[in-house]
Amino acid sequence: MVGAATVFMTACGGNVEKQLTRSGLDPDKFLTDSTALYTLTNSNGMEVCITNYGARIVSIMVPDRDGNMQDVVLGFESIQDYLPENNLSDFGASIGRYANRINQGIIVLNGDSIQLPKNNYGHCLHGGPTGWQYKVYEASQPNDTTLVLTVKSPDGDNNFPGNVVATTTYTLTGDNAIDIAYNAVTDATTVVNMTNHSYFNLNGNPDQTITDNLLVINADYFTPVDSTFMTTGEIAPVAGTPMDFTSAKLIGAEINNYDYDQLANGKGYDHNWVLNSACDDNQVATILVSPSTGIKLEVLTNEPGIQVYSGNFLDGTVTGKGGKVYNQRAAICLETQHYPDSPNKADWPSVVLEPGQTYNSHCVYRFSVDQ
Repeated sequence: MVGAATVFMTACGGNVEKQLTRSGLDPDKFLTDSTALYTLTNSNGMEVCITNYGARIVSIMVPDRDGNMQDVVLGFESIQDYLPENNLSDFGASIGRYANRINQGIIVLNGDSIQLPKNNYGHCLHGGPTGWQYKVYEASQPNDTTLVLTVKSPDGDNNFPGNVVATTTYTLTGDNAIDIAYNAVTDATTVVNMTNHSYFNLNGNPDQTITDNLLVINADYFTPVDSTFMTTGEIAPVAGTPMDFTSAKLIGAEINNYDYDQLANGKGYDHNWVLNSACDDNQVATILVSPSTGIKLEVLTNEPGIQVYSGNFLDGTVTGKGGKVYNQRAAICLETQHYPDSPNKADWPSVVLEPGQTYNSHCVYRFSVDQ
């Protein structure tokens, strides 16, 4: 199903009825002159719904241990709910031009200091106040399992230099994985760091927080932050701290230990982990499991880091799909990316993109049932 809803005629009376997606979405509610809802399906019955507004994942339907289909991401039921005047949020979005934070919004390229907008504690977050999550992407759906979304970001977009053309390609595989490939090219030296900002709740019910989920992060180190959520430049060991998820641990086991400064600074988990997988997207970087549904999510990536955000600032003021109120820790984000503020950390992996180069980032969200 692409864009507008499929309709059919009933046997009696000629009434036209709408066909909703398996997640209960009405595609008509995403239709404008420039936006639509696109649906990917595979032979296992898995369904992923995506809008080209911000290249956002709206719903993901996967089977639980009993074979019941569960929607495992937070989101909204209409395009209006995603617009910044109604809901300034990153739910499900492709983030760019630079995911995460840049210190004081300043980057230096070719000796020139560039001031980016400050939109979070004095820093530039997620590409600025009108980042790519608020852009309409051009959409092409060649088949039932693939969606290609393209954004053209002009020179000076949120003061970032260079005309950039970026694509986010979603592919739903036969083994119930969402394969996300990011690519970008530029005509002038710039920085690019893209990610997906889906809010996962593998319980299939946002009323049930993710604190009872088991999390594994394949990382011996993380990048600490200060009270403004900015990385300090240190790469610190997780051993002996609440940041240690090298073996399966409940998310909620230590999340409220605010005597530990990093959890106090982040209001919970909102940190970048330095992955042991060393940019090898054949290795599992992160595992998330819901004991209540048995749904398991594995994350694989060619990125050096993953930002894990435990929904600390969800506060019950937002109502999503099915009339569900999104309270604190109703979901967790697993954002594969380069480290925050990499443009200002010369010894960290570079995010500079030059003309003639192609930015490539790969993330796989692979779903299964934990037996």
